Amino acid sequence: MLHLSTRTHRTIRCLGLALATVGALAADIRPGSIPTRDGDRTYLVASPSGAVRPGRPLVILLHGHTGSARHALGQGRGAASPLAAWLPIVDREGVVVVALDGARGADGKQGWNDGRPGKAGNPVTDDVEFVRRVLVRLQEDFRVDPSRVYAMGMSNGGVMVFRLALDLDTPLAAIAAVCATMPGDRPPSGRLRPVSVLLIEGTADPLMPYGGGQVTFFGHARGSVLGVEATLAVWRRAAGLPDLPVTESLPHLGGAEDPTRVTRSTWGGTGGLQVRLLRVEGGGHAEPTLSRPYGLLYRAVTGPQNGDLESAEEAWAFFRDKRAPEP
Repeated sequence: MLHLSTRTHRTIRCLGLALATVGALAADIRPGSIPTRDGDRTYLVASPSGAVRPGRPLVILLHGHTGSARHALGQGRGAASPLAAWLPIVDREGVVVVALDGARGADGKQGWNDGRPGKAGNPVTDDVEFVRRVLVRLQEDFRVDPSRVYAMGMSNGGVMVFRLALDLDTPLAAIAAVCATMPGDRPPSGRLRPVSVLLIEGTADPLMPYGGGQVTFFGHARGSVLGVEATLAVWRRAAGLPDLPVTESLPHLGGAEDPTRVTRSTWGGTGGLQVRLLRVEGGGHAEPTLSRPYGLLYRAVTGPQNGDLESAEEAWAFFRDKRAPEP
């Protein structure tokens, strides 16, 4: 019998995923732009091949600070973002995915006006209005199901996803934030519109602290955020969910070189509002992925990256049965 190391098993598994992805990348990717009060804003749309079929779900994808829509969908040079794992989902599940481009802030980098107090360098654009206009355009072009609009974001894009849940006039069916929590140094006051929320968070994130506080990037303060537990409590209360979750440990697939471990905690039952946390013990500021790990240089800045799950697949599994309430 041939005995293979854990690293070899993981390499074979990732190669299989990569080959399967190549076979599944029949998604049609097209650029788009739309006029706003801040000038023309751009995006990429990944849609299933073939004729437009009404009633498809739509996923809004927001990159992190310094990122782009092309990077998020793996269309640029260099390593693709783990969020590019949405592409095989597009054709397999009949999903339309739109990756939006942020605007350039005072630091010259692309990002989002996510509502963090004391932020430095983030743009001052009306990004909620940008998303609103894109939704109108895509409902015209693809006739997507307005009750099945979801949003997922990484880091700065993840914080922006919470702002969309708060400020967008079209209710979202569910949101997912990776390495990101709510903006601010205190929970919002007043009644919130309930929404299902998925958090994917590393406990050792060196940029956006798990316990909340000041976000930093290469020593520069970039505004404050709530902690993970406080963010979870906000949305549990909004949805009227119990304090105690159902928790399970995920199998460790990352190999001996991966020091992280994942537990999945879910508040609420299937068919209704849910709040879910994928807690990456020892994880840094990087999306967990099975097939698209970042290089050593990136992880030297962001900390360990988990290899036990595919963030996009976890988000879709969470999104797929959620519907927005009737207006």
